[in-house]
Amino acid sequence: MPRTPRKYTDRPIYVKALSLVAGPAQGPVDPGYDFTSFDEVVASARDAYAQAGIEDPRSEVSLAEVHDCFTPTELVLMRISASPSAARGGRTSWRECSTLDGELPVNPDGGLKSFGHPIGASGLRMLFECWSQFRGEAGRSAAHGSQGGAHA
Repeated sequence: MPRTPRKYTDRPIYVKALSLVAGPAQGPVDPGYDFTSFDEVVASARDAYAQAGIEDPRSEVSLAEVHDCFTPTELVLMRISASPSAARGGRTSWRECSTLDGELPVNPDGGLKSFGHPIGASGLRMLFECWSQFRGEAGRSAAHGSQGGAHA
């Protein structure tokens, strides 16, 4: 692994995987589409987990920042991301695990809408939240009153 980041910090954070999947997004025009999954997200999650060597996302991932442009979107994306193989059908309850003190905190900073969801800046702010959490520097979350410190 290159040592370049160590020139800037003694606690670098390395990205283990990066995946981007684009597709036709034809779900809404398909009469059988049930709005509970996004094929592109399923494919991207599978790819990223394979790159990172993650076999059981629910037990191996410690923090989730998901695009919650609408409240139901967060729920759908969490179900897909935590178990890409069960993206169609099946049910996953996140009530017990997605709280700040649960096994998989989701959007600990309050999510996109708590910041007004500014176009373009939303993704950068989400990355900054992850960086702050993984470094243990997130401090108190204005949205939830939580103390940061997720572990990779």
